[in-house]
Amino acid sequence: MIAIINNQFEIDLSKPIDISIPLSNTDTNPIAWYIEKPEIEPVVFGDWIGKVSEGSSTNFNNIFFNPHGHGTHTECLGHITREFYSINQCLKQFFFAAELISVEPESIVDDYIITKFQIKNALNGKTPEVIIIRTLPNSVSKKHRNYSNTNPPYLAEDAATFIREIGIQHLLIDLPSVDREEDEGKLLAHKAFWNVKNVEDLNDDARLNCTITEMIYVDDTVSDGNYILNLQIASFENDASPSKPVLYKIVS
Repeated sequence: MIAIINNQFEIDLSKPIDISIPLSNTDTNPIAWYIEKPEIEPVVFGDWIGKVSEGSSTNFNNIFFNPHGHGTHTECLGHITREFYSINQCLKQFFFAAELISVEPESIVDDYIITKFQIKNALNGKTPEVIIIRTLPNSVSKKHRNYSNTNPPYLAEDAATFIREIGIQHLLIDLPSVDREEDEGKLLAHKAFWNVKNVEDLNDDARLNCTITEMIYVDDTVSDGNYILNLQIASFENDASPSKPVLYKIVS
């Protein structure tokens, strides 16, 4: 099925490229921020168990998870502000022109950092609505890794500032955070991207409609270049939601 997006881009809806990571209650589920794996368990009322294989008419599970630590998620600036902001209220558009780039973080002292120069060079003058960053090497273990206490690569503050200044509204990355795992709560890249100057009293020019999506996985079979992104979230009134970003090649 062919669809026209924004009266400009033609895409084939029958060929989605899912770049989300599934959430499961197994040891293969990715984890960050020092928590345990998700829990997916049937409801129990006395002798009744919400599981067909246990005699129930339906499967009826409770799910306990953390959107930031258990897989692909999309967050708004409410992630770092004192005042409550919900991803469900901040994200109101779901199709975007996107650019996928691949970057090998630079070794700087004890860290691996994605720099402004690398982002600027990879974009080569393009200013899409969305940037999708695939880090190299691109091991499939990203889909199952326990990132806690590993100091993963992260985005330099000036790189996040550059992304904001050229008008990119949505940032997707295959890491657990755009910031350093242990950074004394500075969250420099988050603040730079959202233009948050004071988390206590939000400035008027903070970017309420912009999002960061973390812990994606983009297979090596997907080439760098321009796509249409469909960014799907669950309707949680929370700073973040598990999400399902889906790419479509532009037919014409």
